Amino acid sequence: MTKKNSRYAEKNKIYHIGFHVIPKNGRQERLIRSISDYPITVTIGCAGTGKTYCSAGTVAQIYQKTGKYNKIILTRANVPTGKSLGHFPGTIQEKMTPWLLPMLEVLQKAFGSDKFKYMMSKGEIEIQPIETIRGRSYKDALVLVDEAQNLSIDELKAISTRLGENAKLVLMGDPAQSDVKNGQDLLRFCNLVQKAGIPLPVVEFSVDDIVRSDIVADLVRMFIAEKL
Repeated sequence: MTKKNSRYAEKNKIYHIGFHVIPKNGRQERLIRSISDYPITVTIGCAGTGKTYCSAGTVAQIYQKTGKYNKIILTRANVPTGKSLGHFPGTIQEKMTPWLLPMLEVLQKAFGSDKFKYMMSKGEIEIQPIETIRGRSYKDALVLVDEAQNLSIDELKAISTRLGENAKLVLMGDPAQSDVKNGQDLLRFCNLVQKAGIPLPVVEFSVDDIVRSDIVADLVRMFIAEKL
């Protein structure tokens, strides 16, 4: 091993010790455990509950500590929140990066800036549009889907049936913040799975689980009360 590789290995060793996803409540703990134990996990709930942080952070830990997976795949529905600024120029990765920043920021913190950039350049962290999911099979991969409340039942079907051997899928969403008409297909998917008796955990957060700040909790309660 060269001195450069030795320093890189030592840096990774420090990372193993330094980064941990520490749950702040029982539901976060259940989410972390579910992602570790099951091939598919759904987590739903309002803003500020830590869904994205816990999910992306746990996936990073699983990737780093087990050595069983080849890549982390990130995707989300290409639906803007509110008015759109139009199409972003550039490659698929450049176009989708603004939408995926919440997950990318967690992964950068988990892996460290240098390793994060290396993984992005080597395709170990892959940005995948929803439109190109169909037809692929994900083996030895960890798949994170954000804003899943904006996915149709056909898109949820396409994504969930792409999993191959040794793969995990995490669907994250807030049905109350759907940006599409009749955007309740994520809940429908959960109900269908439970009806079929498939062991797929659904970790649901409430307003009382908000950890971002007190003002966020107050605002979310206000919007719920006003049915906004």
